[in-house]
Amino acid sequence: MATKAAPKTTSTNVEPQPKKSRILIIVIALLIILAGGGAGAWYFLGQKAAAHPAQAAHVEAKPPVFLPMEAFTVNLQAENGEQFLQTSFTLQVLDQAQVDMIKLYMPHVRSRILLLLSSKKPSEILTVEGKTKLAEEIINIFKQPFTPQGPTVKVSSVLFTSFVVQ
Repeated sequence: MATKAAPKTTSTNVEPQPKKSRILIIVIALLIILAGGGAGAWYFLGQKAAAHPAQAAHVEAKPPVFLPMEAFTVNLQAENGEQFLQTSFTLQVLDQAQVDMIKLYMPHVRSRILLLLSSKKPSEILTVEGKTKLAEEIINIFKQPFTPQGPTVKVSSVLFTSFVVQ
């Protein structure tokens, strides 16, 4: 019996390798381009989204509320004869409710500030450091309630508008 030999495979029967590798290269290139585009979109859109909360916080920030105080004139503790202090300042508070509370307790406020100012010596308040310390002491006056177990007032800064020692 004669057997036929198995047909030999030739290169014409097998698909060429370069066609599969070209498709693979094109698919990989498309994936890289898509990933790059996605990363770029994330970067630029993420930057804008991160900027919005800061802008929103800036827009929501309330303008400062100021309360000008009437001038104070007091005799200072004697060092070199009689000297007095005449000063005006403005209080910076958080909101209008704080202003209303200060106005409600204005006799207490003025009394406490007059007692504080009259306890000072001229040498204590003539320097910049002395004025800064005095401003801190005025702020501390408002941290104490004006009535037993009453609310305190939140003063953020004291801004001197006039300061004369004679």
